[in-house]
Amino acid sequence: MGFFQNIIHYIEPYLRFPDIIFNILDIVILTFLIYKLLKFIFKTTAEQVLKGLAIVLVVTWITSLLGLTTINWILKNALSVGVIAIIILFQPELRRGLEKFGRKSIVGLFVFKTPEIEVPTAVNDIVSVAQELSRQRLGAIIVIEKVTGLQEYIERSIPIDGVLSEELLLNIFTHNAPLHDGAVIVRGNRIVAAGCVLPLTQNPFLSSQLGTRHRAAIGITEVTDALSVVVSEETGYISIVENGKIFRNIDADRLRNKLTEVFQPKTVEKKTFITTVKEKLNRGTK
Repeated sequence: MGFFQNIIHYIEPYLRFPDIIFNILDIVILTFLIYKLLKFIFKTTAEQVLKGLAIVLVVTWITSLLGLTTINWILKNALSVGVIAIIILFQPELRRGLEKFGRKSIVGLFVFKTPEIEVPTAVNDIVSVAQELSRQRLGAIIVIEKVTGLQEYIERSIPIDGVLSEELLLNIFTHNAPLHDGAVIVRGNRIVAAGCVLPLTQNPFLSSQLGTRHRAAIGITEVTDALSVVVSEETGYISIVENGKIFRNIDADRLRNKLTEVFQPKTVEKKTFITTVKEKLNRGTK
């Protein structure tokens, strides 16, 4: 009986109003953040590192219970410098996470946008080029810049700065052309660079059938928010890659729809959160 009384006495301050509301909110927010963290590292190299870290923590606890002083001392000292090691090991994931966080704007959380339904010429050009390259079995990577800048990759490649067109893309990816092995980076309606070298993905769960071209297309989307369009030289399959996920052997309609989402204007109608609430309140009072 005294045991339960001690527990009640300990948690009683946390059950007082309004403290209980803030404590529940604290738990909900912390649970949400942990869920997002686990979802973010799922099926990445960070997942394997966390599993290894969890095993080390369990072994450290067991050695403490068993009185294995030397092993326990070694493990504790290893964990004390583990924070720096984790930062180094998780550098790609940390960078990707911070970039995703940086893309979010406070205004964007309270603004609802209704996009225009208009397919620009750039979309049709990329779709036509992808189909033609697929027919000829010519490999290609077309990287479309979105919010995160790709300047560091552009500076290490061949500058083009030409208007995006079907003819220019076909000339770049023509067999034995000087720039056909690298990627093309598209910014808006312009091809800004060609012959680009992209970072390869380190995802160990990818199929062994994916070659260097596809791994590069995936790698750039893991560290930025860019969209990659890939044409396989071996199979002629057209693939799109976004957020580290690849969708293989897609048809022209699916490619066109995805590119439309990227290129279409997003400035038709904007309603702030406050305006939307006011409209709903006005409708409710009528």
